[in-house]
Amino acid sequence: MTKAVVEKIAQFEGQEVLLQGWLAAKRSSGKIHFLQVRDGTGTIQCVMVKANSDEEEFAAADRCPQESSIEVKGTVRKDARSPIGFEIEATSFKIVAEAEPYPISPKDHGTAFLMEHRHLWLRSRRQHAILRIRATIVRAIRDYFDNNGFLLVDAPILTPAACEGTTTLFELDYFGEKAYLTQSGQLYNEATAAAFGKTYCFGPTFRAEKSKTRRHLMEFWMVEPEMAYADLEENMRVAEDFLVYVVGRVLEERQVELATLERDLAPLEAVKGPFPRVHYKDAVAKLQELGSDIVDGEDFGADDETVLTKLYDRPIIVHHYPTAAKAFYMKPDPDEPKYCFSMDVLAPEGYGEVIGGGQREECKEVLEAAIEAHKLPKEAFEWYLDLRRYGSVPHSGFGLGVERTVAWICGLPHIRETIPFPRMLEKITP
Repeated sequence: MTKAVVEKIAQFEGQEVLLQGWLAAKRSSGKIHFLQVRDGTGTIQCVMVKANSDEEEFAAADRCPQESSIEVKGTVRKDARSPIGFEIEATSFKIVAEAEPYPISPKDHGTAFLMEHRHLWLRSRRQHAILRIRATIVRAIRDYFDNNGFLLVDAPILTPAACEGTTTLFELDYFGEKAYLTQSGQLYNEATAAAFGKTYCFGPTFRAEKSKTRRHLMEFWMVEPEMAYADLEENMRVAEDFLVYVVGRVLEERQVELATLERDLAPLEAVKGPFPRVHYKDAVAKLQELGSDIVDGEDFGADDETVLTKLYDRPIIVHHYPTAAKAFYMKPDPDEPKYCFSMDVLAPEGYGEVIGGGQREECKEVLEAAIEAHKLPKEAFEWYLDLRRYGSVPHSGFGLGVERTVAWICGLPHIRETIPFPRMLEKITP
């Protein structure tokens, strides 16, 4: 008897197989059971005919509750009506563990209820589709950088100081000293890029933002490439090429899952270079023209980003944000120091920033002044200043938030479904 999985069931056409999984749903005509069985790789219909089955096993299938773990033996047959093109003609049925009454029923449940049962909600077709797309995005991210000369060098999760801003830090006791959960691996990436040329880190990051918006989580995953001898122009080129690649991989590999989510593919198919590039000043002027009360020098809010992206059919790159609105390490434009060599890639359809980055300040004296202006403890950044003392070069990089990217590509209304167990304000369980 061959053990098979749904994802590869086509390989077993005409063969008798053993399928191990869970009963997702069933219906019966009395003499025939139609069993929807999922095994983690997919869902397949198993048809059990009373006349061809053991009486006790047929009765067991009839009483079997949803989400019971089961084993089904049978022959794989083609079926044009099936979403996957096959079904199993069942000849044997065994209950491994009978489930208690399942709390998630086909009726509509509120989001709060589903989040309380997130550990079970993960079993649904919708969540399967989202998290499979997420896995493809993660794999595409790694493939892009691995195949383009970047070395994976992981940054620490515990850090001695802020990277993005002191108001969003999760503070910890580190053997009597203050430490913090990382906001970003970027500063450490600058060190590894100075050692290896092109590097990236990929892992969890933490922001203690008291925000309940659809775009924010307390814990999220971010990929951050850094490149020595790369200016803002090169940084924008790589970010564009990278995003086109990731979206293309999802379109190539996850058509079934996108269909499950009823995702409109047109906006994704339009993700092709070149992306429109808009100077911050021009973006502000356009927003003001369209009725926004934004003033030059302010960062964009979510509404501003949405308005801007509606003007284009693909992601856009906004560059040269105000220096005062960005982190201390961003390099000011020598020709117009009020603005810096920064850039954000804004996704369409109201999803906003999915990539943020820019060129870093390579001059030690300028960086020291920025650290002082931001009232940061210089001693915590002495190692970072060493990167400017010993072989400093122009360098740049960016960060992409995985969860925001998943939300955009999947067309989700809220970021909470993009990660198996989201950490939100006032939500740390399950």
